[in-house]
Amino acid sequence: MNKVIFLFLSIILISSCSKKDTPIGLWDDNIKLSTKNVEFGVNADSVVITTEGDWWWVAEITLNDSSYSYYNNENINLESDSYTIIEDHFVVERRDKNTLFIKLDENMTGEERVMIITLEAGDYFDHVKINQLAN
Repeated sequence: MNKVIFLFLSIILISSCSKKDTPIGLWDDNIKLSTKNVEFGVNADSVVITTEGDWWWVAEITLNDSSYSYYNNENINLESDSYTIIEDHFVVERRDKNTLFIKLDENMTGEERVMIITLEAGDYFDHVKINQLAN
């Protein structure tokens, strides 16, 4: 009888200590973007996006088929509160802990341009998507 009670109590104890069903590596939104989708006209345009979270950095930028990564770039310190990324057709600037500025040049390609700025904060990723109309 004692073995049955011990076994029963052991099962209850083990089942009450099991992990939650939350997968490892998935964090809740700790960036909290003010907007995630923006549409620009053909002409050069810009947008300021704010965040509620202040611990994030630009992980990657894609513009149509081109991809830009800034890890280990000695000219840009992704851990600082402000930095500017300048490429041929765009400027992305982290102005402070809660402000992201994005500017695209005039779209003279004849096709719609799609820009995606991926932000990272620990194990959470989010993005801003900009569609720029064609001329």
